[in-house]
Amino acid sequence: MTVSAKAFDPRQLKNTLARWLISAGGVSVLFTLVLIFMYLVYVIKPIFESASITPEANIQLIESGKTVAVGVDELKEIGFQFSESGEMSFYQLQANNEHEVGERLLTESILSEGESLQEIQATTANQYVLLTTDGAIKVVEPSFVVSFDGDKRMMNPAVRYPLGEEPIYIDEDETAIKSFSFVMNEEKAVIIALTQDQRLIKTSLLAEDDFNYDPEFSSEYQLIQEGIDTIDFMQVTPDMSLGVIAIDNNVSVYELDDDWDVPMKGQFNPVIEAQTNITAMTLLSGSSSILFGTDSGKVLQWFEVASQDGREFQQIRSFDASTDEAITNIYPERYRKSFFTVTPTGQAGLFYTTSEAKLWQGPMLDSDQQLFAIAPRANGLVLSSDGQLELLTVHNEHPEVTWSALWQEVWYEGYPEPAYIWQSTSGSDDFEAKFSLVPISFGTMKAALYAMLFAVPIALAAAIYTAYFMPPMMRRTVKPTIELMEALPTVILGFLAGLWLAPLIEEYLPAVFLLLIFLPLATFVTAFAWYKLPNNIKLILPETFAPLIVLPILILAAMLAFSLSPVVETAWFGGDMRKYITNDLGFDFDQRNALVVGIAMGFAVIPTIFSMAEDAIFSVPKHLTSGSLALGATQWQTLVKVVLLTASPGIFSAVMMGLGRAVGETMIVLMATGNTPVIDWSIFQGMRTLSANIAVEMPESEVGSSHYRILFLAAFVLFVFTFVFNTLAEFVRQRLRDKYSSL
Repeated sequence: MTVSAKAFDPRQLKNTLARWLISAGGVSVLFTLVLIFMYLVYVIKPIFESASITPEANIQLIESGKTVAVGVDELKEIGFQFSESGEMSFYQLQANNEHEVGERLLTESILSEGESLQEIQATTANQYVLLTTDGAIKVVEPSFVVSFDGDKRMMNPAVRYPLGEEPIYIDEDETAIKSFSFVMNEEKAVIIALTQDQRLIKTSLLAEDDFNYDPEFSSEYQLIQEGIDTIDFMQVTPDMSLGVIAIDNNVSVYELDDDWDVPMKGQFNPVIEAQTNITAMTLLSGSSSILFGTDSGKVLQWFEVASQDGREFQQIRSFDASTDEAITNIYPERYRKSFFTVTPTGQAGLFYTTSEAKLWQGPMLDSDQQLFAIAPRANGLVLSSDGQLELLTVHNEHPEVTWSALWQEVWYEGYPEPAYIWQSTSGSDDFEAKFSLVPISFGTMKAALYAMLFAVPIALAAAIYTAYFMPPMMRRTVKPTIELMEALPTVILGFLAGLWLAPLIEEYLPAVFLLLIFLPLATFVTAFAWYKLPNNIKLILPETFAPLIVLPILILAAMLAFSLSPVVETAWFGGDMRKYITNDLGFDFDQRNALVVGIAMGFAVIPTIFSMAEDAIFSVPKHLTSGSLALGATQWQTLVKVVLLTASPGIFSAVMMGLGRAVGETMIVLMATGNTPVIDWSIFQGMRTLSANIAVEMPESEVGSSHYRILFLAAFVLFVFTFVFNTLAEFVRQRLRDKYSSL
């Protein structure tokens, strides 16, 4: 007995091949989604990393007297020190082809013979002010000149004297000075000082041309107050507008703008707790905030807040920098809102004010008397003790980013209260970026909500009518036509919405609300009139063209609404409905608002919802509808009780697909919303969405910056948002399918 070979079946081969191809496609889609997810996490992860401080270099200083100040250049290649004798020396911190680590590159004597150094201060402009015992100052600025010899880069240190090499007396009587504070820009320098004869004075140095090119200047002297024995802390804001004086826990703020008088702006006591004293004071970057260190180990942040009585200083935040030691020194960064604290035993802490984050804390110095300086780019520290200069590397790229700063209200300098704010850039150098994701996440939901409010009723009503009531001949024309609308580029819709629809709605605003009345009313009146017509008249018009009767009526109703718009606006809204909404109702009105977005984006979403919902309704088995009608149910009863319930999984999927399309839409919201990141449900206000924000700001963001990575975080939020909604939608769809599949 022989067994014949199984015959080759090409259909089985095709089925197997198709199954493998479809499976491979599905797996590749899932793999791509996982890769996208992993890449987003990879880009986002650095913004949540903790700060770290590690040693980088340690060199021996060549003895030239006690070191009184230290610093480093922007690239951390050359460090410098000021000695007690008034000499400034530069040392190589990183090896290169020309110099070895620790080599002294330049030494220059700042003080002349007979002059003795009393105090040295570093300013925010990388300048150092040397005060002599006889009350004169010299301003020194370290300079680093870069040159190239072939492919070799060389950096040579130099010393600049912005105000000239001659000493400048702070007091016109050339009296010795107890303490002082100095601030300077290209055109002016301001000094407030306490003299030995107990006078608080202000000295202004006015450049005749520009300090950068010509050190010639004139001096103006003003008396602020007499009879002051000692001042604990003294600061002039970098914009030279305010002087802050602290004496025995009482802080006085003086206005320095007036050339004839120095009035006191206000007084306050920053220490609220009993038996607590101020032990340190400094100005935060931007000069809006004052930081106070206390003997209880806290750092208090105060800045001006608008109130009913004008602008007043208030305590905004406090930081627990130490549990058992006083804060003796506070060192702010030059460009950011970070600051370092130091205690008597050398314990240091790194904090960021706006995000209220404790970034790093631990032992760093031998004591609070050890010299300490922050690199200009805040990526390093310079310490000096026992004749050594130590360079530390600081890794603190994104201190402003925390979960609370991204998702909770933050009280920014100059604002009357905490708020959710997205403002990533500004024209000001001392601007602090504001990265709250709440306004743009809210804008995404608001845009999607108004689009769905416009699209869902129209799309589902059209799908029900087309699939259940419309004659087959007309359906074969209408359905492809509506689906063809989905191919219309959204950039065209956004262009039309921003440049045509928004001005049209603003001009004919009453007509928009009249349409909400006229269109349903016209439809009802037309249907009622058609119902009352005799049957012999109805038979004249073929059944195929019956739905077209309402179209000219709707057009006439729309024309009537627009023609009545000026009349209604004049009669009820004083001739300008926009002003009425703003002035009488108290709603702000933007031309590019949620109403425009709802109409434009709803128009883009309608084809998606319509196509899927219509297919679901049309696919309901005919025996279900026939059985319902045979049992005596009307068409409407059959539609509500049988057809819609059976098609509910497909209808729900259609709505969720439309929602996903609305959430991810970019060009329409980019061109038609005004891109204002505000939290307001008003239909007359615009918004900014996650997708539009990414499209607008990603090309301008610096690669690797906090702004750049937060934009990727916004993309991640959008990714998670759509993933969660789609997952829930699929879960609900399956429940509906299981529930009504037995019909």
